[in-house]
Amino acid sequence: MIDYVLITDSCADLPDQLLKKLEVEVIPLSVLVDGETYYNYPDEREITFKEFYELLRQKKSSSTSQLNPEQFLEKFTGFLEAGKDILSISFSSALSGTYESSLVASEELRKKYPDRKIITIDSKCASMGQGLLIHHAATKRLQGESLEDLGAWCEENKLNVSHLFTVGDLNHLKRGGRLSSGKAFLGTLMNVKPLLHVNLDGKLVQTGAARGRRLALNKMVERMRLTIDKPKEQTIFISHGDCIEDVEYLKEQIALKVPVKGVIDHYIGPVIGSHSGLGTIAIFYFGNDRTTAY
Repeated sequence: MIDYVLITDSCADLPDQLLKKLEVEVIPLSVLVDGETYYNYPDEREITFKEFYELLRQKKSSSTSQLNPEQFLEKFTGFLEAGKDILSISFSSALSGTYESSLVASEELRKKYPDRKIITIDSKCASMGQGLLIHHAATKRLQGESLEDLGAWCEENKLNVSHLFTVGDLNHLKRGGRLSSGKAFLGTLMNVKPLLHVNLDGKLVQTGAARGRRLALNKMVERMRLTIDKPKEQTIFISHGDCIEDVEYLKEQIALKVPVKGVIDHYIGPVIGSHSGLGTIAIFYFGNDRTTAY
């Protein structure tokens, strides 16, 4: 009998239908767009992903806030009172303070509910990279994996989740402090697209560049080919900032060069999308990209 719940935050960017199938509980982060606050619920009840990206096209400003300890306290308490233990997997601590908030809440609740178990995991992942880890963890939970064993599996495997991505608008990287104004200007002028990944510390790092969008996508597929583990056994994830045509192109190239078991694609939600912008596209899979030199 499963006696614990799996909880994550909305930065996992998993489709609502899949989250329900996997019985994953989600705490939504919020986004402030043009003075209006929206919670990033996976079912898009407050703002749809298409609506969010349309606002970005209209040059509306957006900002985000991390989850605070009170939000975790509220979510956790109901399950603890119902006699459930908790496995909480959060957005990379190198990109947000959300994980730290989960720790604060957990420490307080362990004192109040000494007979209950709470395991908190810093995923060191982002977007559907976090989602990929959640997908596997939730599947193992439904198959009967114990809380302790699943927590250990997450810690052992989280750094094997590879993130390869490129962006459509360099100005979003500039605003986030990940690209200088000069590089953003020259890159836009010369149509240079940065290639990035998430490193072992869970940080976004530029690994290269390509002249033009298609070349950038091709380089991502080639990098995946070199670093993926057992591709025919994997369902990989693709997330995007409202660029469906590029998703279809990536799928075609992957089918030709790196045959995999399956592909699940979904939008980058409003929270991460506020920082990555329109046209961002990413591939996630289990492999050794983080430890293989560029």
